[in-house]
Amino acid sequence: MNNPLVQLDPGLFIWTILTFLLLLFVLAKFAWQPLLKMLKDREELIRSSLEDAEKAQTELAKLNAEGEKIINKARAEAQEILTQGKAAAAKMKEETLNDAKEKAKSIAVEAEKQIQIEKEKAIAEIKGEVVNLSLSVAEKLIKKNLSAEDNKALIDESLSHVKEYEA
Repeated sequence: MNNPLVQLDPGLFIWTILTFLLLLFVLAKFAWQPLLKMLKDREELIRSSLEDAEKAQTELAKLNAEGEKIINKARAEAQEILTQGKAAAAKMKEETLNDAKEKAKSIAVEAEKQIQIEKEKAIAEIKGEVVNLSLSVAEKLIKKNLSAEDNKALIDESLSHVKEYEA
C-alpha cells in the first residue's frame, strides 16, 4: 500500500479539512449570500408577477363585465330606437292614409257638387229647348203667335210634362 491517496496522513487530513472550511467560508461569504439574495429576489419577482397577473385578470374580468353592460345597454337603446322608428313609421303611414282618405272624400264631394251643377245646367238647357220646341210646335199648329199669357200657360203645361218624364 504505497499509494499516497489511500494512506491516512493526519497532516493531509487536517489540511483537507482546513481547505474545505476555508472554501466553505469563501463560498458562504462571496457566493452563497449573493446566490441566496438572487434567489430571494427572483422569488419576490415571481410572487409580485403572480400578484400583478391576478390583479390584471381581476381588472380584465371587471372590464369585460363593464364592456358587456355597455354592449347590452347599446343593444337595448338600439332596440328602443328601432321600436320608436317603427312606431313613428306606422303613425306616419296611418296619418298619410287618413289624409288620403279625407282628400278622396273631399274630391268625391266636390265631384258630386260639380256633377249636380252640370246636371242642373243640362236640365235647364233641356227645359229651354223644350220650351222653344213647344213654342215652335204650338206656333206651327196655330199658325200664329200667341199672346204672352197663352205662351206662359203653354210653357207651364210643357214643363209639367217634362217633370213627369224626369221622375
